[in-house]
Amino acid sequence: MTLYIGMMSGTSVDAIDAALVDFSSTYPKLIAAHQQVHTPELRQQLLALAQPGENEINRMMAADNQLGHALADAANALLKKAATPANRVTAIGSHGQTIRHLPDIHSTLQIGDPNIIAEQTGIVTIGDFRRRDMAQGGQGAPFAPLFHQEVFASDEEDRAIINIGGIANISILLKDRNQKIIGFDTGPGNCLMDEWVKDHLSLNYDKDGEWAESGRVNTLFLAELLNDNYFQLTPPKSSGREYFNREWLQKKILNFSSTIKAEDVQASLVEFTARSIHQAILQYVPTLQSAFICGGGALNGYLMRRLSALGSPQYKVFSTEKLGIHPSWVEAMLFAWLAKQRFEKIPCQLQTITGANGNGAILGGLYL
Repeated sequence: MTLYIGMMSGTSVDAIDAALVDFSSTYPKLIAAHQQVHTPELRQQLLALAQPGENEINRMMAADNQLGHALADAANALLKKAATPANRVTAIGSHGQTIRHLPDIHSTLQIGDPNIIAEQTGIVTIGDFRRRDMAQGGQGAPFAPLFHQEVFASDEEDRAIINIGGIANISILLKDRNQKIIGFDTGPGNCLMDEWVKDHLSLNYDKDGEWAESGRVNTLFLAELLNDNYFQLTPPKSSGREYFNREWLQKKILNFSSTIKAEDVQASLVEFTARSIHQAILQYVPTLQSAFICGGGALNGYLMRRLSALGSPQYKVFSTEKLGIHPSWVEAMLFAWLAKQRFEKIPCQLQTITGANGNGAILGGLYL
């Protein structure tokens, strides 16, 4: 077996997802997976670092160290679950946690010290994947389309793989392999829904979209949400909590002339995510036949039903489980794959996805 570990802490900032992946055959095989929920204290630290604030550098350094230890613990727990010794793993690919993503100035920052991971696991660790792409003029995101193309593309139909984490991104996989791979962030995924339910029900997320489904979509407010400059930008484009956050939402609510019930705001936010994804599909892949959803959004039954309703009858909506990979582990597997690409010194061709210049780049730094 050719084993790599991939680890991801995404824009929802809820947990570390870790996957042990075997790349010895044509298609990667998930051997074992582990999720390690962030402590409330660490989660709050990481969320606070997404916005400017007092004493940022000291707080970032403390969080970088704490998250490094948490990532190492997650990797070791995964190995224990899989009954696999560390010396059988070639490398760990750790995305870390994005605390600031500023594509306009070609800068991004992920923390979770890879030195600590390498030290605590005894495994070569690869991190800091995004900044090399930005050094080539790219957006630094998304990287998933390359992995999606390798694992999920079909010669029989035009597909889209849509990851709905805190931010949603789309990979357009056309059956004509001569066509360019396109991928970009469509807008908010779960981040605004999570913020709203946290503020009103003191929950980290709206389980299965139950609270949202109890409300009614306010079509005028929805139009206000969709009338944002981000949706007028053409790819390549990427975003994050630096833009779509609690303050952004509060401004939209304050600009709206009518009072809206809290549950109606939540229903409108689900519709906002679904509509922004659907609009991207209509604009950039009108021939789409199947959309496969991964990330936490795939576990939101109400959101999945809204996506299916918007797609019908033009295209069908499924979870990536239909393609053999549970939606919770696709992104972690991506970073195992990126670690393999880096270890084997294979450049990633991201020109049509992130807008990078040149002939591809070898992404990530090695920590031995």
